[in-house]
Amino acid sequence: MSQLAQDIRPFPQRIFITGSSGCIGHYTLERLLHQTDHELFLLLRDPNKLQLNIAQHPRVHVLEGDIREVEKFADLLGTMDSAILIATSWGGAPAIYDINVTGNLKVMNLLDPDRIQQAIYFSTASILDQQNQPLKEAGQVSFDYIRSKYQCHQKLKDLAIFPKITTLFPTLVFGGDTNKPYSHISSGLSEVTQWIDLIRFFSADGTLHFIHAQDVATMVTHLVDHPPKPGESRELVLGNPALAVDDAVTAVSHYLGRSIYFRIPLSPGLIDFFIKLFKVRMEDWDRFCLKYRHFTYQNPLTPASFGIDTYCATVAELFQATGIEAKQRKTR
Repeated sequence: MSQLAQDIRPFPQRIFITGSSGCIGHYTLERLLHQTDHELFLLLRDPNKLQLNIAQHPRVHVLEGDIREVEKFADLLGTMDSAILIATSWGGAPAIYDINVTGNLKVMNLLDPDRIQQAIYFSTASILDQQNQPLKEAGQVSFDYIRSKYQCHQKLKDLAIFPKITTLFPTLVFGGDTNKPYSHISSGLSEVTQWIDLIRFFSADGTLHFIHAQDVATMVTHLVDHPPKPGESRELVLGNPALAVDDAVTAVSHYLGRSIYFRIPLSPGLIDFFIKLFKVRMEDWDRFCLKYRHFTYQNPLTPASFGIDTYCATVAELFQATGIEAKQRKTR
């Protein structure tokens, strides 16, 4: 047994974390360091991607390795009290399935069912329908990311630790700053500001939820010490209340100082026209989203749901937090 696997219990919990070099992972790690006394074990394929300064931190251990080869940490995993599984791949097959399905299941199988208190596993709200049930289309599309998340979720019930798994389904995640990587969506916000003068004059039928990565981290940190009680749901959707797409565009326009004088409804025919005009590559999942339109969920959670202040509850707060500067705003 390795020295790290020798459990001398100097800290409240030993927590195994994957994906700490990503957007949500950075916020979560920072929150756990500042607000808890737990001992943290970070599985990192490339430690250089971690932008937080954890050098010589007494509670942090970096485990350089790939989730696809996590068996080499089997002894260590057996000593964990909690696990936070954030790691995900957006790449193509077969690597995406090796990480998003096989790798995550492998980690959970290596945890000691008698020792582990909770495994917090990150899925995505996109695989759920409007009643928070698995969306069958998510398991049938060719988009590997969505299908892999669906497949992993379907297999959780077969695990020995299933009663101790808390599955989180984040909605649209924003976040990132000077010492944290930006989420996939936040990295595209600057493009939205460039196109807002056109976007604001179109009306789209659709609904969405959003959440800031800091709010996700706040809830994860809370759940580490306060897991769901017996009888409470262990499948939690994370997001602010549902927001109509038109309302979101209005909020962005007002934040950027643009007025809206009229709106042209985006009919299916008009959408197809723009797709052909701009030569947009459409996959089956993209086509499904255009028809489904209302990605809404029952009882989405924010930190306020746990009696904690929410960092970003509005679109304006989101833009401020994500670094859209005042100089990009103007009055029209």
